Amino acid sequence: MDIAENVDLRLHSTMRLGGTARYLAEAESEKTVKELVRWAQSKKIPFLIIGQGSNIVWRDEGYSGLVIVNKILGKKILSEDSNGAVVHFGAGEVWDEVVKWAVDKNLSGIEFLSKIPGLAGAAPVQNIGAYGAELSNVLSEVAVYDTRTLAFETILAESCNFAYRTSRFKTTDKGRFLIIGITLRLGKSNPKPPFYESLQNYFNEHNINQFTPQVIREAVTAIRKIKLPDPSVVNNNGSFFTNPFIDEVKFKELKAKYPDIKAWPATRINPVAKDDDTEEGLVKISAGWMLEKAGYKDVHDPTGMATWPGNALVLVNERARKTADLLTFRQKILDQVQEMFGISLEQEPELLP
Repeated sequence: MDIAENVDLRLHSTMRLGGTARYLAEAESEKTVKELVRWAQSKKIPFLIIGQGSNIVWRDEGYSGLVIVNKILGKKILSEDSNGAVVHFGAGEVWDEVVKWAVDKNLSGIEFLSKIPGLAGAAPVQNIGAYGAELSNVLSEVAVYDTRTLAFETILAESCNFAYRTSRFKTTDKGRFLIIGITLRLGKSNPKPPFYESLQNYFNEHNINQFTPQVIREAVTAIRKIKLPDPSVVNNNGSFFTNPFIDEVKFKELKAKYPDIKAWPATRINPVAKDDDTEEGLVKISAGWMLEKAGYKDVHDPTGMATWPGNALVLVNERARKTADLLTFRQKILDQVQEMFGISLEQEPELLP
């Protein structure tokens, strides 16, 4: 095992902020994951596993334990018939390369999730979603290393407690499982309308009425290129806040005050409760709309932070030097949204440790 010491964590977050890790190592196999966990446990230090850091913000204090960078690769069709295929991906595969690979094989189900930054192993943690689709719609199972039992296990999709942008890997079992692979059940039929509003608008504007996984991928790629900056070029974590859920009474109050409010009927699943614990009659409010209404689109703050011109939800590190600068800017936004709408926004990227 090649274990580095005192590693700059700014290199492991697309926001490019944070302190140093006491130790850091790459894991290219299941065996290495197991060995690194045992090494950390023998030293009685904490450990965690990461991908590209596209959904991570490191604290300025850094991390006193071992950071394991997931490098486990692999793409394999496990079974296939006329309706679709069951496919396994190593957790270290770049997610968008996974999508491209599937689309190139005319497999459908994840084309709406094109150009989402990060690795395949991070996808179930966040239950990534875009344009009306979520990973949970196609995920079959997750291969993990259980740091409690020190054994490799398989967790079926129905046991992942998926909900909007969350799962058991992010809540009740945070830190327990190190994800080493995911298995998806993909189809062979073409996507069918109705589509998400911005996607349908794109099709209308370009006179597109024949839909294949490739057509969807090309459209999503074009839209995201305008709305979201490339994290390899611009320091950001993508959408920084999730869309909040409110009840219908609260929505009617806001609708009376803000007739142009952007919202959708929704049902929220509680990821930390029983599978059938859902909240009906809710409305999901556009966090991006609220930030724009609050005056936070294309804002350049003295902290060195900014919001992206094409999408107020994207916080950009232009010249911030510390995570404290980001957190100060974040709080300004939270306070303004709370004051205007009476809603507390939730941060999407994970603040570590």
